[in-house]
Amino acid sequence: MKIKTSEFVMSNSDVTKCPNTQLPEYAFIGRSNVGKSSLINMLTGRKALAKVSGKPGKTRLINHFLINENWHLVDLPGYGYAKVSKQEKKTFQKYITAYFEKRQQLVNTFILIDSRHVPQPIDLEFLEWMGMNTIPFSIVFTKADKLKPNVLEKNIEDYKSKLLETWEELPPYFVTSSANQTGRDEILNYIQSINETLV
Repeated sequence: MKIKTSEFVMSNSDVTKCPNTQLPEYAFIGRSNVGKSSLINMLTGRKALAKVSGKPGKTRLINHFLINENWHLVDLPGYGYAKVSKQEKKTFQKYITAYFEKRQQLVNTFILIDSRHVPQPIDLEFLEWMGMNTIPFSIVFTKADKLKPNVLEKNIEDYKSKLLETWEELPPYFVTSSANQTGRDEILNYIQSINETLV
């Protein structure tokens, strides 16, 4: 898939006010500081479509972007270690949950995981919640350029082993680096393959 057009549509915290279209949606979510904005910019070929910040937790709303005029990329607030108040975290959690439970246009969620770390409880809990609620998702391992190949492979294998303790089969997964565009074609082609089944 080639990204020809990408434009910001809206931001809000109320799922009922998300775009009233039947276009398929692909959501991106991950723990704070996982490199989500950089990944979105890499995928779309836009340097500043999603705002990149040195401070974790910058995304605080449901952000819709229209891609190629036929699908929406949805940038969701991160979960985890953002330096926000407990009340703000509860608010984020409330409308993120509402988005997943009510948004019928959602066809796949890309859950971003920092490949530099061993399996984190907060990531595993979120994956488990998605599975229990039968929400289709894929895993995106980010920042692959920060590791030596053998360490990267070991960390991914550790995640796969951990998931297979409770899962019968693994969801699709992608290995990415926003710095050198690793995984870009694979993710975009995956989105295109899903879109073609929806026609």
